[in-house]
Amino acid sequence: METVLLEDHSLRDGLQAEARILRLEDKLALFRLLAEAGFRQIQAASFVDPRVIPQMAQSEELIRSVLRDFPEVAVSALVLNARGLSRARACGVRHLSLSSSASDWHSRRNVGRSAAEAFDELLRMIGEARASGFAVQAGIQCAFGCVHEGPIPEERVAAMAKSLAEAGAPEINLADTTGMANPLLVRRLIRKVQEAAGETPLALHLHDTRGLGIANLLAAWECGVRRFDVSAGGLGGCPFVEGAAGNVAAEDVVHLFEQLGVATGIDLSRLCRAVRRYEELLGRRLPGRVCRVLATGVLGN
Repeated sequence: METVLLEDHSLRDGLQAEARILRLEDKLALFRLLAEAGFRQIQAASFVDPRVIPQMAQSEELIRSVLRDFPEVAVSALVLNARGLSRARACGVRHLSLSSSASDWHSRRNVGRSAAEAFDELLRMIGEARASGFAVQAGIQCAFGCVHEGPIPEERVAAMAKSLAEAGAPEINLADTTGMANPLLVRRLIRKVQEAAGETPLALHLHDTRGLGIANLLAAWECGVRRFDVSAGGLGGCPFVEGAAGNVAAEDVVHLFEQLGVATGIDLSRLCRAVRRYEELLGRRLPGRVCRVLATGVLGN
C-alpha cells in the first residue's frame, strides 16, 4: 500500500489569525487529540513577535511541554529570522520549517523585509540550523501567486528552489499562501521545481481560499509529492492576506487518500474529535466537510 505523510498545522497556521486566544492547557489538549488521531508530525508553534501574532505568545511553553509528553511525535516550529532560530534552539525543538516569500509585498508585511533580504537570511539560516543538528524543511511562501503582485514568475520560484537545494535544504515546501493555485499551475510549477532542485523532496502547503485546495493536492500527488501540510477542520488563514482561508482540511484529505487506497496512519473518527474541540473552543463551525458527513453515519454510502 502506498503511503503519504501529513503534518497538521492547526495549532500554528490554524490559530495564528484567531482573535480568541486559546489557553496553554487548551492547546496541549488539542495536541493530545491530534497525536491520538495518529499524526506523527505536528507543527505546534512559530517563533514570531507575539505583539504581532498574540496567539503565538506561549510558543516556548507549548513546545517544551509537548516535547516532554509526546516523544513519539516529530514536533516542528516555524522560524522566519535569526531571532526565531535562537528561540527555537533554546527551547529544544529539533524540527524546523524555515521559509521566506517569493512576493516582495507579502515579505514586507510578514517579516518587515524585502523578499531578497529575507531569502538571503533564509539561506544563511539553513546552513546554521543544519550545523546545529536541526531537521530542516525550507519553504517558499506565495509560490503560486500573490493577491497584490499577481502571478509570481515560475522561473523565480524555480531559481529559489535551486538555491535552497544548493544551500543544503533536505526538503522544499511550496506554499500557496494566498490560495491562488490551480491544478494546471501546480503540475507545471512542480515540474519546473523538480528540474531545478534535482532529487530534493517536495512538500506542499495549500490554502483553500478559492475552493481548489483538494484538487491542487491531488494534482501534486499525481506529480509524485508525498508530503502535505493540513489543518484540522480547515482552520487557518494568513494575518496579512485579507480573506485568506485555512489549509486543506485534514479530515477531508485523510478521506481522499482512504478512497485512493493510500495509507495516512490517521484515524478519521479520532481526528473528528479534535475538530469538534476546536469548534467548541472557537465558537463556530469550521469549513472541513467530512466530520459533518461522518456524524450522519452515511460516509460510506
